[in-house]
This record gives sequence, structure tokens and C-alpha cells, in this order.
Amino acid sequence: MMHIILQYIIYLLILVGLAVPLGAYIRKIMNGEKTFLSKILSPVEKGIYRLLKINESEEMNWKQYAKSVIVFSLIGLAFLFMLQVIQGALPGNPQKLSNIKWDLAFNTAVSFVTNTNWQAYSGESTLSYLTQAVGLTVQNFISAATGIAVLFALIRGFVRSKTDLKIPDKYGILYIRFQYK
Repeated sequence: MMHIILQYIIYLLILVGLAVPLGAYIRKIMNGEKTFLSKILSPVEKGIYRLLKINESEEMNWKQYAKSVIVFSLIGLAFLFMLQVIQGALPGNPQKLSNIKWDLAFNTAVSFVTNTNWQAYSGESTLSYLTQAVGLTVQNFISAATGIAVLFALIRGFVRSKTDLKIPDKYGILYIRFQYK
């Protein structure tokens, strides 16, 4: 029992200890500052921009953000759906599990793309190793990363907007002014 408590304490210390440097790293990324990984990741990022013909200095409006998120999510949905409905013909299926019915595959794909991860099956006896590893695990990461990207865009929108927001309260109207810095 004592070793379990010790494990929790060590885990909590590591978690709290990493919160400050990770927060500082994310702040630098959000502000476009250089980090210790910039020399490694900047060329990769620039190469992806060049390949996709993206101007990194051009900013997107909310409609472009929305379109990008929807298209990206639909691609993930289609990939995960197809992976499930043809899993019987793919490698990484040593148990020779059959294809998933379209309705269950669609339900699972939607739930993983929306990061709700609702499962109406037993993963080990329904999904192949390939489907779980390349489909569900990757989508778990991608859907969370998409949510973080949307959050960053939302925060950037609040910080950069210049408007008066009128919120009725019990004393009248509360004015909040957002200004671009």
C-alpha cells in the first residue's frame, strides 16, 4: 500500500514539475518565439508549408479556420471509417477479425474524431491491431490536437479583436472592451 502512495506522490511531483517548463514552452510557441526545438522543427515546418503551398506569414480569418477544421476532421473520419470497414483485408490482423459493419464503423469514427471516444464493442475482439494502432490511437492524438488548435485560434481571436461586448447583468449593462495589441 505504501509503494502505491509513493508512486502517486512521485507522479504528482513530476506532473507539477513539468507544468511550468511546458507552460513556458507553449507560451513561446503561441507568441512565435524560438525554442530549443526550433532548429529541428522549423525546417520540417517550412518544408510542409512549401509542399502545401502555404504562406506562413498570411493569417486566416474565422471562416478559413472553420473550413480547415471541418475538412481536416472529415478526412480523419473517412480514413478511420474506411480502415474499419476493410480491416479484414488489411495486414495487422492475426486474429483474422472480420470487417466492421458500416453503422458501427461510422459511429466509432465519429466518436473518435469528435474526441468523445464512445465504444460500443470490445476492442480486442472486434478491431485488429492495425485498426487500433493506426486508426484509434492516431485519432486520439489528432482529435485532441485539433481541439487545442481551435482553442488557440479562439484565444487569438479574443486577444486580437476590437469590439465592445455588452453583457446584461442585474445592475444594467456590463461593457467589456477587447482591443488588438
